[in-house]
Amino acid sequence: MWEHFPVPFSVPVPERNLDSVQADPAREVIAVMTQSDIAQAIAKLRQRLGDSPEAARSRDSKAIAVLDDGLRVRVYGPRGWSQQTDMAPSVGGQGSAPSPGWLLRSAAASCLATLIAMRAAETGVMLSRLEVEVDSESDDRGLLGIGPDVPPGPLGMRTVVRLASANADEADLGDLVRWADEHSPVDDAVRRAVPVELAINVV
Repeated sequence: MWEHFPVPFSVPVPERNLDSVQADPAREVIAVMTQSDIAQAIAKLRQRLGDSPEAARSRDSKAIAVLDDGLRVRVYGPRGWSQQTDMAPSVGGQGSAPSPGWLLRSAAASCLATLIAMRAAETGVMLSRLEVEVDSESDDRGLLGIGPDVPPGPLGMRTVVRLASANADEADLGDLVRWADEHSPVDDAVRRAVPVELAINVV
């Protein structure tokens, strides 16, 4: 049910009169960060949070999902970010966009890849290749509420990391990946029983 969408997708942007619109900083081209830049940024943050641990905790930015039509949902975030989801035709969707389940897997894959790159920058490991693949197994009965003992979420997830480096051996790369896996926020959210509050507002 939580179908794979391996093909890159794009969110349509309404046409605008660019002559009358000021440049949006969030959409401007951003310079590429080098490994040195990344390592320096992390070192500064480590120092700041070490000196002021109370500054480490904050409320994460909201994701606001709004039903569009059918089962298509538009999710809005800060800086004008947005994402669309849809479901498979077997449950009434059109398959026009990734499913929420696929976005969970993509979040897990991209988060781990990011943590590996961050740790590599900190430790001076030069990566010539990095690819993270995440898939999962699900029982669609859980989504439909068929059977009280069938969970609606994945029964299990599998992560495969492919990487290469000219200045680190297999053992060092294994340690790097394991460190990143232990500190990946998305992987932690999947593995740990995170408290979730539910508020219902009838308007």
